[in-house]
Parts: sequence; structure tokens; C-alpha cells
Amino acid sequence: MLCKPRIKSKELLIFESLNSRMNLEQKYVQHYTNLKKGYEGEVLFDSYIEKLQCNCLILHDLLLEKNNTVFQIDSLMISQDRIYFYEVKNYEGNYFYESGKLFKKPNLEIMDPLIQLKRSESLLRQLIHSLDIHLQIEPFIVFVNPAFTLYQAPDNKSLIFPTQIKNHIHRLNTAPSKIEERHRKLAKRLLSMHISDSPENKLPNYHYDKLQKGLICPNCRAFIETIGKRKYVCTLCNHEDLLDNAVLDSIKEFSILFPDEKITTKIIYDWCRIVPERRIRNILLKHFTKVGHHRWSYYIYK
Repeated sequence: MLCKPRIKSKELLIFESLNSRMNLEQKYVQHYTNLKKGYEGEVLFDSYIEKLQCNCLILHDLLLEKNNTVFQIDSLMISQDRIYFYEVKNYEGNYFYESGKLFKKPNLEIMDPLIQLKRSESLLRQLIHSLDIHLQIEPFIVFVNPAFTLYQAPDNKSLIFPTQIKNHIHRLNTAPSKIEERHRKLAKRLLSMHISDSPENKLPNYHYDKLQKGLICPNCRAFIETIGKRKYVCTLCNHEDLLDNAVLDSIKEFSILFPDEKITTKIIYDWCRIVPERRIRNILLKHFTKVGHHRWSYYIYK
């Protein structure tokens, strides 16, 4: 049973928007690329996890805190007698271990994920112990990208390579498991402890006046150039959808970028640019709750 689905982090959503609407410095472009690639790898791993037929509880993207230290778990699975947790890596290319260090060929040293795994395992074990839960913990690093190769890999049962993922899922399916109320209580408790916003977000400075305005195609992230009465068709990728959906996506984007700003007809009209003001007002009246009257009115989510 899926208890917590995976969604894009607020940080990733902001970077998606800013990457389309302003020129990011190279260090932020690289950070956005890493966030995007990491999310794509996690979604790929989810496609395997979805095939699980055993009785279990699954929670994705948990951000937890123990001993004033925040740690993230990409995926966690609660079974009858143990907790499996996974750090998903979407590495691509040729890597090798040497003298206890991890390198990307030809000679670029990167952070060893086994160190990260050990740290997260320790914090999770302490957290579970504080909840008076007695389940064995099995941590794994899953390399999901089929274009990944690791030379001189250490003999470590926590490492799962792309060609081993299906066998791992099969092993989970064949292990007997029965979920009881104590397991469901644990899942609910972990959900209640989840931290919504990461304190380590690395966002650039941005201002409304400096951002390019307009509707963005959700498929290719290009700006939509022309619209019809009911629909639009992206001239770059031919993606087609209802115009109302594009406006609602744009309002959501505005709210994420500027959470303290009120949603008004005037500001959303300026943000979308190519949509008539009357159409904006009608969409807001249909999907939001109006507060106030005349020039002082604004809208809140229903």
C-alpha cells in the first residue's frame, strides 16, 4: 500500500520555473540539473516498486529529523518484520572505487553514497528506537540508470545495481509479510514527522519584475505563443491542452514563487500575459474563492 506518494519538491518546482523565466548562473543550472536527474531516477525506481505484490507499506520522499540533524529517505518500505529503506542514485557513466574513495572516470572524486547511507541508517535506527519500534532495518543504495557502470565495486550487500533491481523486487515478493495495526501506526507516525520544506534549499535571488512573463508548456517548458478560445497547441512540441489548465498551472507556479503575494485578477493577467483579463477573472471565479470587493478583492484556494 502506498502511504506517501512521490511529488516534486518545492525546490525543484521553483528551479523549473526560474530556469524558464530567467538566466540562471551556472552553479544554479548545475544544481537544478542534479535535482531534476535525481527526481527522474526516483520516479524510475518507483516504477519497479509499483510492481510489488507483497503486503507492505510504502512511503516516498521522507524528510526526517533526529538529534537536530535532518536526513532524507528516498523510499521506505515497512514489511512484517523489517524496514527497507532506499537511497536512489541516477548516476550515468563509468565510475570506480579506489582506496575507499569513489571516482567518476577519468579522475573526478565524488561523495561516496555509502557514507551517506551509513549516516541515514544510524539516524533512522535512533529515530525508530525512540518510537519503541523493534523492526530490523535493511538499507540499500539503488543505482537505477542502465548506463551506469561501477568498476572495482566493494563487496557490500547494500549495493543494488541496475541488473539486480528485478531480482531484488522478486525477493521482496516471495518473503512472507503481514501488515498489522502496529505497522500502520508507524507509517502514520513517520508521516506526521515528515518535514515539508528542506532547510537546505539553495535558491538564487529572484524578483517578479526580472522574470519573463507568459504561459509555459508543461511538456517542453517552452513559452506558449498562441492560444485559442478553449485550447492551446505548443508550437515547439505540439502538446495540446485546455487553456484553463495552462492558466491554473501558471497560478500555481506564481503561488510557489511568491507565496506571500495575493492572487488578484490584475497580477495573474500580467503573469500570464497572452490570456484576456476577462478570461482570467472567470477562471479565478470558477476555481477559487473570492475575498473582498472591487479593487480590493483577491482569491484564495477553495
